[in-house]
Amino acid sequence: MTTQTIRFLQRGAVREIGDAPATRTVLQHLRETALCTGTKEGCAEGDCGACTVVIGELDASGALALKAVNACIQFLPTLDSRALFTVEDLRGEDGALHPVQQALVDCHGSQCGFCTPGFVMSLWALYHQHPRDAGLPSRDEIATALSGNLCRCTGYRPIVDAAQRMFEYPRPPFDADAIRQKLTALKRTQTFEYRASDPSGPHTFHAPVTRAEFARLRAAHPNARLLAGSTDIGLWVTKQFRDLGDLLYIGNVDELKTIERDAQTLTIGAAASLEDAYAALAADYPELAELWTRFASRPIRNAGTLGGNVANGSPIGDSMPALIALNAQIVLQKDAKIRTMPLDAFYLGYQKTALDAGEFVAAIRVPRPLAALRFRTYKVSKRYDQDISAVCAAFAILLDENHRVTQARIAFGGMAATPKRAAQAEAVLVGREWNEASARAAMAALEADFQPLTDMRASSAYRAKVACNVLWRFYLETRRDAPLALAEVNAFAYGAHGEDTP
Repeated sequence: MTTQTIRFLQRGAVREIGDAPATRTVLQHLRETALCTGTKEGCAEGDCGACTVVIGELDASGALALKAVNACIQFLPTLDSRALFTVEDLRGEDGALHPVQQALVDCHGSQCGFCTPGFVMSLWALYHQHPRDAGLPSRDEIATALSGNLCRCTGYRPIVDAAQRMFEYPRPPFDADAIRQKLTALKRTQTFEYRASDPSGPHTFHAPVTRAEFARLRAAHPNARLLAGSTDIGLWVTKQFRDLGDLLYIGNVDELKTIERDAQTLTIGAAASLEDAYAALAADYPELAELWTRFASRPIRNAGTLGGNVANGSPIGDSMPALIALNAQIVLQKDAKIRTMPLDAFYLGYQKTALDAGEFVAAIRVPRPLAALRFRTYKVSKRYDQDISAVCAAFAILLDENHRVTQARIAFGGMAATPKRAAQAEAVLVGREWNEASARAAMAALEADFQPLTDMRASSAYRAKVACNVLWRFYLETRRDAPLALAEVNAFAYGAHGEDTP
């Protein structure tokens, strides 16, 4: 069988690989083959950030987009037609440190140094993404950029100081146009197919470039594993050592990365990154801003997709409660046939969805906001940043001119085997005035809606109590008389521009 080589740009040259397993990670290639050992391995699951690298690719306009990602869970074939930047690329021709590195040295932002290359690459991405005429990035912007780098040997302050100091040094040359031209030359116009022998046997990595071809391949290979950002599937290899078989990659299908709006609907393509998807959602629903920043980390959101998170159907996935509360629809496609269903009807049981064989998630459609809508989401976890939810809740109610609830949609993650609506609590609210008595009646009804389990993240009793508490908080924030502001109910509240609120 014929195969194509993986072609990507690294250190100004095109690299070609034709003999690595399809599930070999970028980190393994860097450390064991390319001998670029500045990139470290810590957790091998996309949490610690020691392996952070930056991927350069062409966006929809043809411009160069730089994104920090975790090399430990990215499969090597996904680099095809892209550029890879590691800490080794930052050194100047005269041996001088890059401003990002020099700032960390001058601000004493490194201690043992193991985690430092990951910090450097996250900051290097921020260095190129932050507009030069926008002043220094705020502490909140810096914290978001570094949310995927967990080590803090020296404390937060020296690293934050370095993130601002790096803009004060002379700017080194970086020829984005030259990189863009090389990537344009590498860009595939037809399906990329890569075949290499994994330990379990030969498998094929399919990477189509059109939606029609993706649909055809999905129908022709219904047992192939769909791959997007590999933020979940990557762990099946690095932690569980699973054989994935043939892979069908969605990351090269630009048609499925589109985000479009009309008067009624926001439509997010299944291949749109979580970062882009949440930016679009938060533009319509600012109430999602906190959930956006707390959903994993920037590198995970850069790689992962909203479509993948929804299709995964994890009972603790943070996207689904909010989307279900907003009455989102999911668009499914099998070959040329397209169907749409409510997202809350998509989940049939634990890790079981309504997808037919050969079918895939094509898009998520979210209604545009209404003036009468009151909407909030709440994530409760042991750690504020980058942690799995014990409970994730979303509340959406429509109020009439008399402040009566005409519609209620309440959804929870972490409370059942699937993301699930609180039907009993919703029924209690509809037709009643939105007041303290109604809120407490809905809280009591939650007991009939859920019997949560106990696991390492939380006990059943804790989850049940938290579910009631966040519903009460929702009432306090949306009641008619003296609704409480965010700063009054959240110890981690942020101001309009990301500054800490006293």
